[in-house]
Amino acid sequence: MFVKIENQFLSVKIAKKGAELASVMNKTNHLGYLWDGNAEFWAKTSPVLFPIVGTLKENKYRYNDAWYSLPRHGFARDNVFSVEESGKSEVVFKLDDSPDTLKVFPFHFELRLRYKLEEAVLYVTYEVTNTGDGDMYFSIGGHPAFRVPMTETSGYEDHYLEFSEPEDADHWPITAEGLIDKLPLPLLNSSRTLKLTRGLFAGDALVLKGLKSKSVKLGSDTHDYRVEINFDGFPYLGIWAAPGADFVCIEPWCGIADSVASDQELTRKEGIESLAAGRSWSRTWSAAFY
Repeated sequence: MFVKIENQFLSVKIAKKGAELASVMNKTNHLGYLWDGNAEFWAKTSPVLFPIVGTLKENKYRYNDAWYSLPRHGFARDNVFSVEESGKSEVVFKLDDSPDTLKVFPFHFELRLRYKLEEAVLYVTYEVTNTGDGDMYFSIGGHPAFRVPMTETSGYEDHYLEFSEPEDADHWPITAEGLIDKLPLPLLNSSRTLKLTRGLFAGDALVLKGLKSKSVKLGSDTHDYRVEINFDGFPYLGIWAAPGADFVCIEPWCGIADSVASDQELTRKEGIESLAAGRSWSRTWSAAFY
């Protein structure tokens, strides 16, 4: 089941399952910008990562002297959201805690996903409300997959990512267990541009911390189509593609996988967000499609 929003520039579909962005069509150039979810490579298109981002050490964490287990990226992407508000160019999805979620995540919450169109820009807002009596600890992030090559006449390696600022950035390798390794590896040396290659993600996602840039552009040497992602307010960025697949994920994260040195205590997890009882928290990333 999908919900459609549109304006004179864009037509967008979002699935109720996972409140997952499913397609983005530019009405001016008739180009579809999102990966089609081909299950041969990766059946998702833009999952919502909540209440964790990435993998927990041994797939479990400790909170208040009790142990809990969560799969990679949490459970939100596998749950059906309700539609709380709906208009022609804006929709709000909502997920509440349940007996099932409380077994693996002992916090009462409301999670809202707001999708809003303004001209050729899609704004995606995450809003988390702590409806419990004590502090809540969580992470959240996006995982949108953009089609590469963007046209039938271009190739994967014709494309690149261009950051808004020159970067001296390392990336943090991911181990076979899905954890952040001890030491980073070089990636960008006073450069704004990262060329896409089929081998770039052979070791899983590129995990970036502390970028100066607030946005990154997906472009090509062979055509003028662009996607520009603004991730201001997200301290981590993941970049990933499945082997041989025609997409690249550009992932704004408030949170990160456990490191190999993690003590598995939720309150000390790197990138964890703390939210007091009765309070709400929000972040917005956006994608402009040209």
